[in-house]
Amino acid sequence: MPRPAPRSALGYRGRFAPSPTGPLHFGSLLAAVASYADARSQNGAWLVRVEDLDPPREVPGAAGDILATLMAFGFVWDEPVVFQRDRTQAYQSALDLLHEHGLIYPCGCSRSEVARLGPPGIEGPIYPGTCRNGLPKGRRPRSIRMRAPTSPISAHDRIQGTQHQAIDRAIGDFVLRRADGVYAYQLAVVVDDAWQGVTHVVRGADLLLSTPRQILLQRSLGLPTPSYAHVPLVVDTQGRKLSKSLAAAPIDPANPLPALEQAWGLLGQEPVPAVVSSLEAFWDHAIARWRSARVPARAAVGIGVEGDEEDSRALDRPQPSERASGMDESRHAAITRHLEVN
Repeated sequence: MPRPAPRSALGYRGRFAPSPTGPLHFGSLLAAVASYADARSQNGAWLVRVEDLDPPREVPGAAGDILATLMAFGFVWDEPVVFQRDRTQAYQSALDLLHEHGLIYPCGCSRSEVARLGPPGIEGPIYPGTCRNGLPKGRRPRSIRMRAPTSPISAHDRIQGTQHQAIDRAIGDFVLRRADGVYAYQLAVVVDDAWQGVTHVVRGADLLLSTPRQILLQRSLGLPTPSYAHVPLVVDTQGRKLSKSLAAAPIDPANPLPALEQAWGLLGQEPVPAVVSSLEAFWDHAIARWRSARVPARAAVGIGVEGDEEDSRALDRPQPSERASGMDESRHAAITRHLEVN
């Protein structure tokens, strides 16, 4: 594996890792606020990594816009921003190591084949194992898959509590490199967190179901497992994730305090005093008073769009309209069920 990245500090090391698929919206801001406050409250370092591995989904200029917005909201990172597009050699090195241990294999199946043959799982069809014991005759390799273990993975989440997942029954053997050559998020995030020495991951609950796969990869590659804390997703009053909702309009860098204060409130923290009227004062208050134990242990919290009487509300499960919205309904519903079981 490559050498660790240069370190600005030992001890707590957190990070925020946006994807450049558009401007920073309120849901991402909430995750950034939680991550930043958690790091700074423990005198830790805070890093930014741009997850730009999927060119078809990227919006030109979005990465620069996101970084500029973060600066306008008072975020300060401690090391140069890392771009995943520059890290592909490291991901291939990780694949090579997994191959040496017999933990991955080439797969010749298309998505449509998996959808047709695979039983339903928590994030879509479970891979049916067609190529697990070798490519069938006449098949050409398309993707690379990780072998799912038969024993469940358990992990403690600082907000959502202890989680359990049997990857083989919930997900199946999962892709680490796609048919188009793009390295999968699950692999890249594990390699980069270890390389950057990340000790604490604070992120949105939409990634809660991904954590067991990441822990499996960490163990398989001999890498440390960071502390995890998953904050609720932000959905609109009809239960739609903000990235799929009218409420996903870009936040206003020219007027950051209202959005910061709203995010702070949705994270369950003590109200910001009326005397707080500057970015510096907000962050002084937030860093001194951040308590991760106050964050709601829920799949999602709601935010009102303009014109709604209700400003925010906690949601224990997806609303019916979410299913019709085309948003990631299976993931949201699966997270909700997962939290109820665990």
